[in-house]
This record gives sequence, C-alpha cells and structure tokens, in this order.
Amino acid sequence: MNDPKDNLQDAATNDADDAVMDVMDIEPLDTDALQIELDKAKAEAADNYEQLLRAQAEMANQRRRFEKQIEDAHKYSAQKFLESIIPVIDSLEMGMQAQGDIEQIREGMALTLKQFETVMEKFNITSVGKPGDAFNPEHHQAMSMQPHPEFDNNTLSLVMQKGYLLNGRVVRPAMVMVSKK
Repeated sequence: MNDPKDNLQDAATNDADDAVMDVMDIEPLDTDALQIELDKAKAEAADNYEQLLRAQAEMANQRRRFEKQIEDAHKYSAQKFLESIIPVIDSLEMGMQAQGDIEQIREGMALTLKQFETVMEKFNITSVGKPGDAFNPEHHQAMSMQPHPEFDNNTLSLVMQKGYLLNGRVVRPAMVMVSKK
C-alpha cells in the first residue's frame, strides 16, 4: 500500500519539474521594444501634463477676464445715464446765469424739466403719487389720513413728495396724505 507521504512527495517533485520546464520555455524579453514603449508612454504623459497646465492657465485667464468685465460693468453702469443727464445740468447752469423777468426764467425751467423727464422716460424711471390715485402701500408712504370732500376713501388727497420707480421697482415711495370719509 502506498504511503500518503510518498504520494505527496511525488506530486511536489512533478510540479517542480513542470515549473522548471515552463521557465525554460519562456522566450527572452525584448528590452529594446519595451524601452521604446516606455519612452512613448513618458512622452505622451509629458504632452498630456503640458496640455493640462495650458488648460488650467487658460481657465485662470478667462476667469480674470470675466471678473474684469463684471467690475467694469459695475463701475461704469451709470455712464449712459450720466451722458443723458449732462445736457440737463448744462440747462440748469445756464438758467442760473439767466437774466430777465420771472416768466422767461420759468419758461426755461419748464424746458429743463421737460428735458429731465425725457431722460427719466428713456431709462424707464417713472414717478408715482398724483392726487386722486388709489393708495398703494407698496408705492406710497402715508404721512396721515384726513377727510377730504373731493376724494374717495383711501385715495391720495395731497402729495408732499413724489415717489419714483425704476423698471417697476420702488426707488423712493411717495410721501402722501390719504383721504378718509
């Protein structure tokens, strides 16, 4: 009868002989071809790294350009408005130097006011608060309520100071007196 230890030893010897035969069957490595592949991979990696650095630099430059554009937009946003209002300022300065009777001065002031209203209209600035308008708490600041025979309840009876809207948004509410019955 066979001893199990002998079987185990025979198996180990056979496996070792097979392993030696397998190693002898291996072809020698072509190191030149491997070196060429390695050099190609290194060159490709270097090229990819350079492209990454360029892309990062381009993104940083683009971000700086956008930040500069936004800064300029904020800084010069009132330029068009100022260009439109300068003629009004010129008219007011000429009116201050005007000599003549009060009617001529009033006529000049009326023309200047019309010029100013045109500028406001151009930039979508509207005034709010006319006597007889319905009271709107979003556009009007009620200073007090008084009975008034000519106006309905909750309408503006007196405007102490006009309010203004810019593109429908309140810049300053009108200070008003509201009628009550």
